Amino acid sequence: MIEQLRQWIAANQALIYFVYGQVFFVLGLGIALQSRRHSRLQLAKSLPWLATFGISHGMNEWGSLFIPIQSPFLTPAAVVGLQAFQLVLIVVSFFALFQFGIDLLRPFPQGRGWLAGVPMGFLVLWAALSFGLGSRFAHDPSGWHAVGEALSRYLLGFPGAMLAAFGLRRQANLRIQPLQLPRIYRTLQIAGWALVAYGFFGGLVASPAPFFPASVLNSTLFSQVLVAPPPVFRSLAGLILTVAMIRALEVFQVETDRLIERMEQGEVAAVERERIGRDLHDGALQRVYAAGLLAQSLRRTAQGELATRLDDLVSTLSQTIAELRGFLGEVRPVERTGDLVGSLEVIIAEARRASGAEVRWKYRGKPRLTPDRIAHLIAFGKEALSNAARHAHATLIEVDLEVSQGELRLSVQDDGGGLPGTLREGFGLRNMRDRARLLGGDLAIRPGQTKGTVVTLEIPLEPEA
Repeated sequence: MIEQLRQWIAANQALIYFVYGQVFFVLGLGIALQSRRHSRLQLAKSLPWLATFGISHGMNEWGSLFIPIQSPFLTPAAVVGLQAFQLVLIVVSFFALFQFGIDLLRPFPQGRGWLAGVPMGFLVLWAALSFGLGSRFAHDPSGWHAVGEALSRYLLGFPGAMLAAFGLRRQANLRIQPLQLPRIYRTLQIAGWALVAYGFFGGLVASPAPFFPASVLNSTLFSQVLVAPPPVFRSLAGLILTVAMIRALEVFQVETDRLIERMEQGEVAAVERERIGRDLHDGALQRVYAAGLLAQSLRRTAQGELATRLDDLVSTLSQTIAELRGFLGEVRPVERTGDLVGSLEVIIAEARRASGAEVRWKYRGKPRLTPDRIAHLIAFGKEALSNAARHAHATLIEVDLEVSQGELRLSVQDDGGGLPGTLREGFGLRNMRDRARLLGGDLAIRPGQTKGTVVTLEIPLEPEA
């Protein structure tokens, strides 16, 4: 039975390579057609690399079918050229897979920007070792091809697949799970395990080469032990990865639907805020103001204890008017502008006037953002400044905006009373977390170095067109 299976596999080797290439080509083409460039999910920004991996890897495997068929009709130089092109394809595919995994880790932690250059560093290492080992062990073009292919699997394919699997798991936990999409979350987990399987079958099992580990763990030994050659197992892993990733791309449609829903809710909320603000200004505020004038008029003729009580009444009414005016400022819609720095300077000036605290402001870089993202950032900044002034009773507030390496960092630090022992999330803090999630960023709230609180928002920036 086993011998018959070996014979069938040997007779249908061309079919195996065709299916192998077809699986990965469909993976790349499907992702290229369905990915969303303007999605706020980091997964969407990384998918072009996975599409490049699928298409180039499929073409590489088709080369294993096409070159032997065409060799009798081509000159030796042409065959060598095709083999060289096939080697370039597999190196490009593994480099793209490596880059896909690195991109899924964005935004990088502070001081880890060097991670962006890791795939290129491994590519340079592959080129150096391929030349060195090829000069030592290879005596013909086929030998050079075997050395280069084995090294590409060890240095680019295996670490790229493992890193991509880790990155998919990280994105699923950080970005998909909070959206409460369990089916898509599980699908991404399956895709991660498929990449792990491909990392073993496609990254560690190479063609025979005269150096370790390709001299021991190679496709020949693998076929002898498991009967089926590595392309069969790689095809199965690729098929699972293809189905899982294409199904996971439904998250973009869900994201679009929820964005439309939020926009509709935002418009309704804006109209309602304007109505409340208008009613307060034209109704309650005017009546309270009139009551204050009446109390001041009575105070001028009153004496003794009555005068003292009227002074308290005038003071209370003045505070009420100030609070109502402050509330009117909060319900006023955020101005939709293209200048984040200018908008932040406006709300910082308002915070200085309203709180009496010293507010220091500095920025490094001016990002280009959509009006919607600026609106979320301004609302976030207003909430952070309000918390520092009202709840922390700060006398000094420092606002810092930094733009670098495709990331925006906005921090608000105060010298107030600091965080309570048990932090209870009210409406304001939940609102800040929601805005951070909508911006695709991370919110951190921690105690200051000496006293007070530091609120930091980090969001990724879309590359400029």
